[in-house]
Amino acid sequence: MRENLDKQLSFTSLKWFNFFVYGTVVLFTSFFPLYLQIMGMNKLEIGSLMSVGALVSIIANPFWGIWSDRYQNIRRIVLVMLTGTLVLSQLVFQANTYEMIYISILFFYFFQGPLFAQSNTMILSYIDGTSQRFSSYRLWGSLGWAFTAILAGPVIEWAGVSVLSYLFAALLCAAMIALIAMPKLDHSIGIAPLPFRGLRQIFYNPFFLCFILFGILVSIPNTMNNTFVSLYITELGGSKTMIGLAVFLSSILEMGVLLLCNYILKRKISVLLASLTFVSALFFLRWWMMADATTPLQVALIQVLHCITFGGFFYVGTQLTMLLVPRAYRSSGQALYTLTWSGISGILGGVLGGWMYQNLGVQTMYQSGALLALFGTIGFGLMWLFFIRGGYRPPADPEDGAAEE
Repeated sequence: MRENLDKQLSFTSLKWFNFFVYGTVVLFTSFFPLYLQIMGMNKLEIGSLMSVGALVSIIANPFWGIWSDRYQNIRRIVLVMLTGTLVLSQLVFQANTYEMIYISILFFYFFQGPLFAQSNTMILSYIDGTSQRFSSYRLWGSLGWAFTAILAGPVIEWAGVSVLSYLFAALLCAAMIALIAMPKLDHSIGIAPLPFRGLRQIFYNPFFLCFILFGILVSIPNTMNNTFVSLYITELGGSKTMIGLAVFLSSILEMGVLLLCNYILKRKISVLLASLTFVSALFFLRWWMMADATTPLQVALIQVLHCITFGGFFYVGTQLTMLLVPRAYRSSGQALYTLTWSGISGILGGVLGGWMYQNLGVQTMYQSGALLALFGTIGFGLMWLFFIRGGYRPPADPEDGAAEE
């Protein structure tokens, strides 16, 4: 009886933990650029600062993975990461010079950047051997992202952007309390901290490399938008509440898109490539409409398309990686896909987008993003035609059904 109670407590605490962790991240991604603008930074400086996280994550992810595997106590590792994120976030908000902000943000991202990956591993370790499904915990994360955004908007509107540090600290403390309330984890499933041993074999697969290249073209403008959409809304006269509403709608609807993709999309390369081409075309349409927007409400409504574009692209891209890479190298393939989406694209999108916003204007930034998405769409379309005409044969793996075409 006592054991069942402990398990139920751990599952409930895990859900709230994910809720609060995702809430802290949406505060940072959606409202922190506004804080930096008030601090006097221009668009290029903001874009460069926000892109630092992608660069730091290349080092931070394997570092925390190694320590998690060495100590076999991922719960404690995550607690250390949360503590470091809390302390350094306050240093970021208290910094009064550009130099101090850049230095503190580097260390902040070192603790915060890999938090999602380590948290997911911890959740998988807790539910390992049970009937619990990871998707339910991911759902709580999405709810935390959506409801934090819509509730924080009016609060920041009323109290000012300076209240962001207190909201951030409150959510991090709530996540730490939920983590401490969990019973001690008696095992960890572990993940490979350096999953790049198969990269040499992957680079011999030009079809997969084309998939990665076109994915970068599509994801760069997505990073531009994520970094600067809040500034765009406010410059058009929108409020912090409007920003929160835009994030809320896209996040809530994204959960439905992911469930729908999981239900209707067949795990066939031809189907997934066609879907990726369609989603990339929607990205093109989205950025073109953003360039023509004249009111904050238009931007907020166009932002709702995020649920289809990002949700669909992330789901389809992950599934395609599983089918285009041989089983023995899938860990390396997924690592490379994630690195290009959040790493390379994150760096290029932040710096390039900031430079264009600062020197050429926001319309030019979005028009350039639309052009990149168009090139990606054409590329994926040509890959689909090449595949259905028999120009490419995936690695044989009967369990996936990838070779059936």
